[in-house]
Amino acid sequence: MWFVARRARMFGQDETTGRVFITDTTLRDAHQSLFATRMSFEQMEPALEMLDDVGFFSLEMWGGATFDAAIRFLKENPWERLRRIRAKVRKTRLQMLLRGRNLVGYRHYPKDVATKFIELAAEYGIDIFRVFDALNDPANLELAVSIVKRCGRIAEGAISYTISPVHTIDAFVQFAKQLRDMGCDIICVKDMAGLLTPTAAYELVSALVDEVKLPVHLHCHCTSGMAEMAYWKGIEAGARIIDCAISPLSGATSQPATETFVAALASTPYDTKINLAKLRPIAQHFLKVRQQLEEQVGRPRSFVDVNVLHYQVPGGMMSNLIRQLKEQNALERLNEVLEEIPQVRADLGYPPLVTPTSQIVGIQAAVNVLFNRRYATLLEETKDLINGRYGKLPGRVKGELLERAQKSAVKRLEEPPITLQQARQQKGVENDEDAVTYALFPKNWNLYLQIKKKSTIECE
Repeated sequence: MWFVARRARMFGQDETTGRVFITDTTLRDAHQSLFATRMSFEQMEPALEMLDDVGFFSLEMWGGATFDAAIRFLKENPWERLRRIRAKVRKTRLQMLLRGRNLVGYRHYPKDVATKFIELAAEYGIDIFRVFDALNDPANLELAVSIVKRCGRIAEGAISYTISPVHTIDAFVQFAKQLRDMGCDIICVKDMAGLLTPTAAYELVSALVDEVKLPVHLHCHCTSGMAEMAYWKGIEAGARIIDCAISPLSGATSQPATETFVAALASTPYDTKINLAKLRPIAQHFLKVRQQLEEQVGRPRSFVDVNVLHYQVPGGMMSNLIRQLKEQNALERLNEVLEEIPQVRADLGYPPLVTPTSQIVGIQAAVNVLFNRRYATLLEETKDLINGRYGKLPGRVKGELLERAQKSAVKRLEEPPITLQQARQQKGVENDEDAVTYALFPKNWNLYLQIKKKSTIECE
């Protein structure tokens, strides 16, 4: 079969062994989950060649919130960050997180924008595209996967894992088969909130290995304290790749520590073949970076939070929710907002909580609490979610909310997304990466131009 040859190319001589591979998330999801995506390229750069020398399956270092955050908060050109990382990392695959039709933004974008974005990312050095949809709607993934494959890159299709009356092992397996049939090379179980129990991990991975017959990649967060156990049982069931972060940026709402699994799997059939000594200087560097980020952003929660099993808030959502409530001088109401989230999620048809649905559900819950009345204000984004603008919801929407959203949809005139051709006409656009950036984040355009100009001057 076609995927057997692809698997051999991905795993080399270890294709038929039990070796477990590690994707390191330090440069992307680790700091997105713990520090609201505030790690700068300057903080990453000293460790890049050391990371490249470890022998990771891949480095997740781009996509997700990093594109937007680089421009808005770090005053960096995200395209330049990708090019500079690729220049330093020559041996290890670079991996990004792609939000399906939402790319790295928060709405569906036109086909020409999606095509050019993925083509540029591949040209500048991305080897693996982890493609996911917040609603696990195949229609939102087909275009992105087809472009990734046309570019000759590895497509990793992700299941947004969640727990609800409508999410079952069989439903996840059927979705994974659809991802395989689209052309995905790897299936990722994306457990963004740390909900995957060891038993569920074993059952789900076993079913995926037996029925889908693609390599399984586990991505878990430590929020509930179960990630390490879920990884272990998932590995026993046949998972080939796990996501980890270097120890100073691991744990809590981030991923398990890289060093822990390198040590735990050593001298077993799952040995990662990574030299633990190579990780020590990397950890020392990122300990300093963590201290800098704590001064800049604040110290994240460092303890196991079993309440996440109830409110299902992923790491990145938690750090941003805390920041947003701080800005409203309402941090003392965090627990009320967390308690409100499961009710809002159920009312909206049980969407998995991952970008953009996590933001929509989280903000609606916060508004409910701050207004002291549930749905006194129904946000436009909430109406869009109900009306299918983000894809098909997995469950039924509460009748009253469905009626309100549908009435609003008749009156509302949505501003159409910007096409690539329209973006090319914008003042200041000089090339395709400029045009794509404008199409994705037109509100950030002037800031992006300032960053680009500053970068040009510094290079001169």
